[in-house]
Amino acid sequence: MAATFTAWIMIAAFLFESALVMGGFPSTLQLERRIPLASHELELSQLRERDRLRHGRLLQSSSVGVVDFPVLGTYDPFLVGLYYTKIQLGSPPREFYVQIDTGSDVLWIGCNSCNGCPQTSGLKIELNLFDPGSSTTASLIPCSDTRCRAGLQSSDSGCSSQTNQCSYAFQYGDGSGTSGYYVADLLHLNSILEGSMTTNSTAPIMFGCSVSQTGDLTKSDRAVDGIFGFGQQSLSVISQLSSQGITPRMFSHCLKGNNGGGGVLVFGEIVEPNIVYTPLVRSQPHYNLDLRSISVGGQVLSINPSVFSTSSSQGTIVDSGTTLAYLAEEAYDAFMNAITNTVSQTVRPILNKGNQCYLITSSVNEIFPQVSLNFAGGASLILNPQDYLVQQNSIGGAAAWCVGFQKIQGQGITILGDLVLKDKIFVYDLANQRIGWTNYDCSMSVNVSTNVNTARTEFVNAGQMSNDGSSQDQTRSMIALLLPIIAITGLLLM
Repeated sequence: MAATFTAWIMIAAFLFESALVMGGFPSTLQLERRIPLASHELELSQLRERDRLRHGRLLQSSSVGVVDFPVLGTYDPFLVGLYYTKIQLGSPPREFYVQIDTGSDVLWIGCNSCNGCPQTSGLKIELNLFDPGSSTTASLIPCSDTRCRAGLQSSDSGCSSQTNQCSYAFQYGDGSGTSGYYVADLLHLNSILEGSMTTNSTAPIMFGCSVSQTGDLTKSDRAVDGIFGFGQQSLSVISQLSSQGITPRMFSHCLKGNNGGGGVLVFGEIVEPNIVYTPLVRSQPHYNLDLRSISVGGQVLSINPSVFSTSSSQGTIVDSGTTLAYLAEEAYDAFMNAITNTVSQTVRPILNKGNQCYLITSSVNEIFPQVSLNFAGGASLILNPQDYLVQQNSIGGAAAWCVGFQKIQGQGITILGDLVLKDKIFVYDLANQRIGWTNYDCSMSVNVSTNVNTARTEFVNAGQMSNDGSSQDQTRSMIALLLPIIAITGLLLM
């Protein structure tokens, strides 16, 4: 018996040591920093213009485990100000970098013979063009395809009677745009099973093949291979996969706001006890929420509730394709007055090219109030100072912090961009038409439910899969993986 126990201990020690060695290998959720450092001289006016161009992209009218995507990029507007991911398409698979955009529906990639597609990127990534002729599993989508007909209803697709080919043409508010045709091919999925084991699978999807890009899309400074629309219309990837029974009709993200960005993006529901939910406003082309009021320092601002009502021309939109955050004019004025009145005795307010800024010699968390965006159902989005302030250059030894919320002149639109989405779990529960969130350290581990009916959960250790993840998280994950192996080994030796 003593010899058996000794052998059990030796095997367990060997497995644990092997696991520590295995921990050095790359994993599917590895977070990368690929954005070059830049000067903080970039003005907020330039960021507003950048967001204005992006807002044109708000297009109008049986689980395989946790499907995860690597998250790259950062909200930081002085670096780049966007989050993007890497996907694999076709046979053999090729890699493409695409922006994570909850403000649009369609996944599209620049294709060979594209007119206007950028050749290089300031993100220091290698751009690729998709070639349907080089993929053995690619096929064109005819007008008769039911997916093409469904896309006609949401203006996400068109049809050429001459070629009988399903096509698209997206025009954006700044005059830029993209056009092309639809292709069916395989999307390669990385799935996490049993906590740490990863499996590879494929799923057929329909996506856009861009042959023409104009305006801002042709620029190289923030260029990626395409846009990954996470909207809820029929042609979005999340809708396509859920209709096939491959993933739940739900996705979640947790975007890191510091240390170079990155984060977690999964198909499934991140399970966290502090998440609060609010209903989606139905029959809207975007993720519209019913914002009821805004509180600053615990005091509800005097804003006419009609300012936040949803219609064809106004409402509150959650959009990961926007860098900053935007308030309707009346709400913005009340918000700015409340912030300035709260801190005016402690800091020096200044105007920097039309932007409200403050000179600060201590921590912003000690001076600025907490802000709460209050939604239908009693759910509140709590914003700490760094969730609504952006640091600029120092002036005379004092740090200049400017309000990142911007005014949308003459419109009743509120847009929640990356500035407020970062450092929080966000769950898009399309099956139940609701969105949930909670403040969270996005370098920590998360649990993800992959089946709504059975509440099956998987463990996603974001810390282990990041280069800068804590060794404690790595060890914890390895121990969790080894426990079943050690238990079985013990039974065999008894």
